[in-house]
Amino acid sequence: MSAIAGIYHLNQETVTQQGHLLMQGLEKYPANDIRTWTSGHMFLGCHAQWITPEAIHERLPYHDSESGLVITADAIIDNRDELFQLLQVEPSLRNSMSDSELIMRSYQKWERDAPNYLVGDFAFMIWDERNQRLFGARDFSGSRTLYYFHDRDRFAFCTIIEPLLSLPHMEKKMNEQWLAEYLAISAPVDGVDGFITPYLHIEQVPPSHSLTITRDQISLKKYSTITAEPLKLKSNEYVEAFQEVFQRSVDARLRTYRGIGAHLSGGLDSGSVVSFAAKSLRKENKRLHTFSYIPTSDFKDYTANQLMADESPMIQLTVKHVGGIADHYLDFQGKNSYSDIDSLLETMEMPYKFFENSFWMKGMFEKAQEEGVGVLLSGTRGNLSISWGSAYDHYAKLMKKLKWVQLVRELHQYSQNIGGQRLRSLPTVARVAFPFLDRMLEKDTSHKFPVLINPEFASKSKVFAKLKDYGIDGSGWFATSNIYEQRHRHFHDGFHWNATNTLTTKLSLQHALWQRDPTNDLRVIRFCLSVPEEQYVQNGLDRALIRRSTEKLLPDAIRLNQRIRGVQGADWVHRMTPHWGSFIADLQQLSNDPDALRYLDGAQIKAALTKVMAGARPEFATDSDYRILMRSLIVYRYMKKFA
Repeated sequence: MSAIAGIYHLNQETVTQQGHLLMQGLEKYPANDIRTWTSGHMFLGCHAQWITPEAIHERLPYHDSESGLVITADAIIDNRDELFQLLQVEPSLRNSMSDSELIMRSYQKWERDAPNYLVGDFAFMIWDERNQRLFGARDFSGSRTLYYFHDRDRFAFCTIIEPLLSLPHMEKKMNEQWLAEYLAISAPVDGVDGFITPYLHIEQVPPSHSLTITRDQISLKKYSTITAEPLKLKSNEYVEAFQEVFQRSVDARLRTYRGIGAHLSGGLDSGSVVSFAAKSLRKENKRLHTFSYIPTSDFKDYTANQLMADESPMIQLTVKHVGGIADHYLDFQGKNSYSDIDSLLETMEMPYKFFENSFWMKGMFEKAQEEGVGVLLSGTRGNLSISWGSAYDHYAKLMKKLKWVQLVRELHQYSQNIGGQRLRSLPTVARVAFPFLDRMLEKDTSHKFPVLINPEFASKSKVFAKLKDYGIDGSGWFATSNIYEQRHRHFHDGFHWNATNTLTTKLSLQHALWQRDPTNDLRVIRFCLSVPEEQYVQNGLDRALIRRSTEKLLPDAIRLNQRIRGVQGADWVHRMTPHWGSFIADLQQLSNDPDALRYLDGAQIKAALTKVMAGARPEFATDSDYRILMRSLIVYRYMKKFA
């Protein structure tokens, strides 16, 4: 794992101190090794953190004089065995070959098509001396960040934004186009334009894109679109096929000479990752550290009976069943969403919308670092890959196809699993199948809340016209309620990935460990997209494929649970109670700041303020007014950095 940086002087002037300015901006991160390479008008640098065994003592940037290539990379490649075969690497060299050398060899063979052959988390740049060409890429989901700046005379890139702002003649100025998208979208994504950033003149390489720079041209190309051919197996063969591909993805992410950790909740996604990982680690006599968030002891759970704010009883069932686990339950006493705003803004270099979980997501990295963890596993992408399968949406398809016998049988089995009368779900299924019924009944099931943007700013920026092209409507939410269309757009569009990957890249660098997600493995996603829908919902089970695939790996109380759902972050208002006066004072300042209200909807903020003035109400954690005020305050604190 590395923070990388570089400068290419397009006017052929010699690079002098500017490269070292970039590297100085990376000194806040711990490093195992820091190296640079300079030749005339080209500078490359690497602030390296060793994670994998092959990375120990790896020299980055690496210059191969025979090929005339120089690489700097922030990468872990997971399909090493496949690449060894395709590149005909001698067996004696394979164990010690670094991932960066594998990338370089891939470029030698396939040139600008090389990213198509790589599976893993990566951002890299290669200087091709012979062709006087700089080439780089981000992996398909943009797991690692890669920002750049260019003008007529120079091109500069870096893993983070701050060093680019230190370059001569750089102006730190807010990008109003980016801000308009951020404020206009109420859904939990930052923006739809994958090229722009919150800083004017600083751009980024979007997920699934490569970048080519020559003296005369800078060009970006989307090199990958996820497609999957329908898979046709016997019904009982899907489980075995899934287990094989998922185990391979998990095992690839266990490659570290340090400890292995994992996020663990009481659910299926993280539980599946942990169970597959622990199975492999047992063969090496290694323990898996798990890190689980729990509310503080003074929190009174106000949530409905089918919800669980403290998932520790469910987590303990998984830990006991799986075995080989050192489990950590973290309540982060004294931590809260409000007090961590400035710290997280500095880390993220941008506003964020996940404030309910922000303090403990950061805290997990801190605790994992204390335990000597090198790789921290997660199941973040699981809902769209391994645990796909909404019962109501599948049953809605059966209803629209008039498959009544199958529908009634499924609803009967489903009601037995979740409890209740046989056909009590039928009205819900009908509303999913025919959305106009919701409109007729004036029901809204999408948990939307108002957008933050000032209407005049929205009109001036024409942001909603732009969002419409990306499937987001005037409410700031996804225009379609069809989850199958949403899933397709999620994997087709790159913008859905940016917020999560920005956080994990920068927290990883800060704490010298790498968060890795087997549910986001390209091979797993292609497999899951190829599986017929009926494999995901059957016999009254939603998320049926992962439930069947974890038989004996997870306890049945977890594996077959369809009645209780964890709600991490339900205590965010409770935690802020001691700071409520300061929270209100900040919001009052915001509500009277004309510079901020050019962008934010002041009328909406002032109306919401009347509710929070009454005092902290923990049970209002999902209230739209509470949430919009927190989002507004985070943006306000960020905007003040440009004052």
